[in-house]
Amino acid sequence: MATGWAPPANTAPIRDDVAPYGSKRRALLGTRFPNETLVIPTGGLRVRANDTDYPFRPGSDFFWLTGSHEPDAVLLLLPNPAGDHDAVLYLADRSDRSSSAFYTDRRYGELWVGPRPGVKETAAALEIECRPLTELPDALARLAPGKTRVLRGVDPEVDGAVLSYPRGRAARSSAPTRDVELAQALSELRLVKDDFEIARLEEAVAATVRGFTECVTELPAAAALPNGERWLEGTFWRRARVDGNDVGYGSIVACGNHATTLHWVQDDGPVRPGELALLDMGVESRSLYTADVTRTLPINGEFSEVQRRVYDVVLAAQQAGIAAVRPGASFLDPHRAAMRVIATALHDWGLLPASVDESMSEDPKAPGAGVHRRYTLHSTSHMLGLDVHDCAQARDETYRDAELAAGMVLTVEPGLYFQPDDLTVPPELRGIGVRIEDDVLVTADGSHNLSAALPRTASDIENWMRQHRPV
Repeated sequence: MATGWAPPANTAPIRDDVAPYGSKRRALLGTRFPNETLVIPTGGLRVRANDTDYPFRPGSDFFWLTGSHEPDAVLLLLPNPAGDHDAVLYLADRSDRSSSAFYTDRRYGELWVGPRPGVKETAAALEIECRPLTELPDALARLAPGKTRVLRGVDPEVDGAVLSYPRGRAARSSAPTRDVELAQALSELRLVKDDFEIARLEEAVAATVRGFTECVTELPAAAALPNGERWLEGTFWRRARVDGNDVGYGSIVACGNHATTLHWVQDDGPVRPGELALLDMGVESRSLYTADVTRTLPINGEFSEVQRRVYDVVLAAQQAGIAAVRPGASFLDPHRAAMRVIATALHDWGLLPASVDESMSEDPKAPGAGVHRRYTLHSTSHMLGLDVHDCAQARDETYRDAELAAGMVLTVEPGLYFQPDDLTVPPELRGIGVRIEDDVLVTADGSHNLSAALPRTASDIENWMRQHRPV
């Protein structure tokens, strides 16, 4: 079996465009923790059923620092005498024809899963020192407790192999804080995107626009099926796989009453003309940055009077939210602007048992505070990047309670949801759910809507749907 094969092609690895950015990011992280060793694993394959695995996706923090797609890899940042850090990436070497694993290992052997970059190939492509994964246990055993931090919860084997604190009761009490600080620092460094990241997000958004357009084309086919939501979900997933890595999160295809369920991912309902289809979907690019866009569409191509009335309020709220995105503004300013528009409309419709100012009060004990939330349910924005809810470990003072800065990318996604069994609203509103979401880049002098290529006004949506529906 091991003989009679042509010699392997001697192809030099192509330098990955992310290489210089990874180097800068590692240096930046190192400045946060001088004279300490940092351990950042990517995680491993996870069993889906018996002997089959879920498709592997690298850990976001690890990928941001390295650009490596390989499972089980671990990055070590080791302090050096110059006061900087040396980066060493441990990963599995190739299982080519020179190894028995090539023929016998169903999980990693290249006969089974195809060629993969090994130590030499990864070092050349990513411009980082690489060593075989077999050397990792000894490297971890040499790390000094009290001078080591680990990104925990990613790789159980690494968690068990590394003490990030000396033994003893007092030292143990500080260990969780030390490792949490590393996770926080990584999220906070990722809040502001560099040029490479913004370009990858633009690619993801462009593919997402194509996917939405294809879903419009497929609406009649979906309407002919008892579970047409699945047809639309599959239509978008095909685009995500062609243009990117996958979808960035479970697609929400919510038609009719399902649109009032925030995270409707069962996607198994009918697509009925006369109702609305709320599509919340995003392509994850090959470089793992994801878009996150929502449009609410009239399935038959035209909004009814009641649907348009609700839609126009949500659109006005979103426009107010986007207008509030600028450097120096509070992260919560877009939310506050959008909610005031919605609270005002609800008050004008006679649905608020309080004034607009009372409802908008941020004092939870104030009379009437937050009563509009019965119909809005969620906040208006979150950060976007490698994760759909990006930088989630950042401290409130650097994220939720902080000012926006150029290079940040956030969603602006207000919604109105009238549950089908909500007796506080008129019958004609029950079962209507509308959300409009775009991905917005904070620029030096304001903002740029990355997903503006998709129409937003009711009239523009109707015209767009007429152009792309089959004759």
